[in-house]
Amino acid sequence: MKVAVIGGGWAGLAAAVDLTAAGVTTTLFEAGRVPGGRARGIDIAGRRLDNGQHILLGAYRETLNLMQQVGADPAQLLDRHPLQVLDPGIFRLALPRWPAPLNVAWGLLSAVAVDWPEKAKTALWMQGVKWRGFRLPADTTVAAWLDAAGQTGALRRHLWEPLCLAALNLPAERASAQIFANVLRDSLGSSRRADTDLLLPRADLGTLLPEPAVRWLVTNGATLHFGTRITGLVPRPDGIEIAGSIYDAAIVATAPQHADKLWPPLAITFDYEPIATVYLEFSPKTALAFPLQKQSGKYGQWVVDRNNGLLACVLSGHGDWEALADDQLAAALCAELSLPEPPRWHQVIREKRATFSCRPSLARPDWRTADSRVVLAGDYTWADYPATLEGAVRSGRRAAHAILGKR
Repeated sequence: MKVAVIGGGWAGLAAAVDLTAAGVTTTLFEAGRVPGGRARGIDIAGRRLDNGQHILLGAYRETLNLMQQVGADPAQLLDRHPLQVLDPGIFRLALPRWPAPLNVAWGLLSAVAVDWPEKAKTALWMQGVKWRGFRLPADTTVAAWLDAAGQTGALRRHLWEPLCLAALNLPAERASAQIFANVLRDSLGSSRRADTDLLLPRADLGTLLPEPAVRWLVTNGATLHFGTRITGLVPRPDGIEIAGSIYDAAIVATAPQHADKLWPPLAITFDYEPIATVYLEFSPKTALAFPLQKQSGKYGQWVVDRNNGLLACVLSGHGDWEALADDQLAAALCAELSLPEPPRWHQVIREKRATFSCRPSLARPDWRTADSRVVLAGDYTWADYPATLEGAVRSGRRAAHAILGKR
């Protein structure tokens, strides 16, 4: 059986690994010259960075499994921390290393700057959400969901709204409550304590998965074509024609705006959200109290300590920050961090179409197509989640297994 995978991001790599492991003759096409898609390592000014800051959770089970499969040891490549949400001098919620759900319960009860009535109300609300299996009567915005639950105090401002923005790349006023509930179900609401952990990369994203996956694929006989843009798939009686060759099946694992050009019947229509990652390099002694920190101010959202004095400020979704030039944005975020020294170097990386806009009741395309020989993969096809690395990996593995089931 010959299968083509179009796209060398995390979804395409996951699909290609599973196909190759099952003995399928696999060919992967990637338009870029390096693997990883929207989560890859890049070289800038003599520094190895990422094209955007990504954060993983212990709940990313399929991602961790895939890393192990291709020889990338999560224990060596990821720093595991019990989750904290920290806004220095304003708010702190820290989960202990206790079994779930006691860890989350204690984290809420011991949260700083939250009064007891609000803590009790939140605990009862979360228990009710669990009893209902994290299913909402109807999808609405996260803001409306929190309003209806009476979540209007400090936990809303310092926990739920920031987590929503981090997970869905949308403010609570525009984000899907059901998708956010799904994220909570598989993280803070999980029965496995490890699922609530924060996993921060010790290396760049390319080292984390894409590059080990490529080495594994080559070693195990797959064919990879980088710098090769596929412009269309042509159905034939004997298979799917791609770049002049016939394949028994194809997995389209590109971004949605490219997928419907390869296979026009898809007609995908999404709105998109931008993300900016602002790297600020200080002296090596500079470090945050916790490697992930909420950043308060007009522009700041989250900041990640990448070690050795390198901080990555992350801005998600449309906002006032888009109007600032790169130097202005870096200066504004430096001022909000209130560090005792100016940065030695900065770099701003913007992606205008970083993720699809995960709004209430968003119609997500079926991963299956009218032609059973062509299936889709990509975070946008994993309807339970917003745009995440875990959704991408799960979608790639699902696509591969669907093809394998036709042998």
